[in-house]
Amino acid sequence: MKTVRVVAAVIRDYSEPKTRILATKRGYGEFKGKWEFPGGKIEIGETPQQALIREIQEELDVMIAIDSIIDTIEYDYPTFHLSMGCFWCSIVDGNITLKEASDARWISVDALYDIDWLPADRELIEKIRNSLLM
Repeated sequence: MKTVRVVAAVIRDYSEPKTRILATKRGYGEFKGKWEFPGGKIEIGETPQQALIREIQEELDVMIAIDSIIDTIEYDYPTFHLSMGCFWCSIVDGNITLKEASDARWISVDALYDIDWLPADRELIEKIRNSLLM
């Protein structure tokens, strides 16, 4: 089975009393309408961090700071294996402009299970909740 290596940004917003996380809604392809953490494929010669900065700039038109890795999610879709490096991030410059997603939403920790996530992204939710509720 083919392995696809991607990165995902778990972008936190600290401006509210409770931390919120950015989710984006797929605007195209097989998983259109499902929610995900923004990011994308790692290109040849890129580190995961370089790929994540590039992807977020391309998708959301903002610059991010990468804080630390949360985990690498390994998930088998029917036609490929996904290896997704997931990182805590924050926006350091710009205002979000959706270039690929059909919607974006800031979600509280309590509401993370209330949206229809892509399967691999769903694997990350409990790790995020546990980290933020500590």
